[in-house]
Amino acid sequence: MTSRIPFYFLVTLLIIAGVGLSQYRHDVYGVPWTPGEKRALWELEARVEFDAIGDPVKVSMAAPETQKGFTLIDESTSSPGYGVALIDTDKGRRAEWSIREATGKQILYYKTQMLVDDQAQFDQSPPKGETAAVSLDNPQQTAATALLDQARALSSDNLTLTRELIKQFNDKQNQNASLLLNNLSRDDAIISLLSLEGIHARMVGGLVLEDGRRRQSINPLVEVWNGEQWLLFDPQTGEEGKPEDVLVWNQKGHSMLDVVGGRNSNVSFSIIAQDITPQQATSEKVKAEDLLNFSIHSLPVEEQAMFKTIMLVPIGALIVVFLRVIVGLKTSGTFMPVLIAVAFVQTQLVTGIVGFLLIVGTGLIIRSYLSKLNLLLVARISAVIITVIMIISVFTVVAFKIGLVEGLTITFFPMIILSWTIERMSILWEEEGAKEVFIQGGGSLLTAILVYLAMTNEVVRHLTFNFIGMQLIILAVILMLGNYTGYRLSELRRFKPLTED
Repeated sequence: MTSRIPFYFLVTLLIIAGVGLSQYRHDVYGVPWTPGEKRALWELEARVEFDAIGDPVKVSMAAPETQKGFTLIDESTSSPGYGVALIDTDKGRRAEWSIREATGKQILYYKTQMLVDDQAQFDQSPPKGETAAVSLDNPQQTAATALLDQARALSSDNLTLTRELIKQFNDKQNQNASLLLNNLSRDDAIISLLSLEGIHARMVGGLVLEDGRRRQSINPLVEVWNGEQWLLFDPQTGEEGKPEDVLVWNQKGHSMLDVVGGRNSNVSFSIIAQDITPQQATSEKVKAEDLLNFSIHSLPVEEQAMFKTIMLVPIGALIVVFLRVIVGLKTSGTFMPVLIAVAFVQTQLVTGIVGFLLIVGTGLIIRSYLSKLNLLLVARISAVIITVIMIISVFTVVAFKIGLVEGLTITFFPMIILSWTIERMSILWEEEGAKEVFIQGGGSLLTAILVYLAMTNEVVRHLTFNFIGMQLIILAVILMLGNYTGYRLSELRRFKPLTED
């Protein structure tokens, strides 16, 4: 007897692979399990203004990167007459403009799109080298030492030390903090004290995201390395962690804007929020990361639309297998109901049912005449195909003439499948009688309606299109159903008298 272990192993492997792929899509690409959810996309525009003095101009501005909570989707610039480059440097990503000569007021634009993404993959590179050297005069050095001694006594690690230092600078009665703030900004003073303690820290710019805001400015924030990751602090409030509505712009802690050949430089930001569908978000993220190019979302939109229907066919196949193997429902052909259901998706249900009954009914009448001619099979099938085309053409024209626009969609019916259906039903009528034709025809139509309802369900359409692993799970279920050899539900009624005896 053949061992069933390889079969069960294959089914288990398919289910594990399907669940794993689906979970990966959800965790890494943020595709939701249910349809209808929206993803926030922030569109930010930086406006750089400066006065050129007639010399060669070079402008370098920090550009945002993918970070915690946000994935960089797209970026562009608007700068007529300037050469533009978006480059990665040891100072982080930067946008650079250059021109041989410019005079007067200059305005440059940089635009970026950031997708709100809890699964964003970002770099947490550790700091390199030693902490920056700090130069303080004697009074400042004495004040810094006193502040560090007090903070060190009330802290246990880098993070708590930073928190205590911020508290001291927020204390207006603290004379040592006031002395340092006479010559240094609050964030520079905090970073300097941390450097004296041997702790890597840097100043970054945080942009508060608020829909419809214009002329926004960057807020200075302090990032501290705790040995494993960079943690953000607000030097004004001491709040730890990055708020959800804050985007870190210059993540590497270097200058926000450098202008050579100009003066009175300034940068401001405008912000707009929009909601996009999960499909759009996934497509944009795949495109941005240039990963998993075998994903359906990496295809052109036209091909994606085609696959959106193709991916529903396995659901129809599963329903047909269940109805035939478990329920025992008879259909004309094995998977003809699936193709008819696909046509129903295009024509809508009522129009599709009426069109199907008209075509098959008229085709059976004509086929009954052809049977009297004793034609060969190939010639007879060819004649039926031509007849079906003519029937569809006539019905379409009539529908258009009487104003039934829905009737124009009847052309979506698969003509070859309908021709074979008419041929099979005609032979069945001759061999088994009209009753068997109505049983199989009714079973096919009922199956097609059930498949149509499944194919038009929003949850089913969302899962099959966005999670390729669902196809493996469906395949595993079909294999298990194919291994079923027990009684069908329809046979339980058939053998009911035996149980009564």
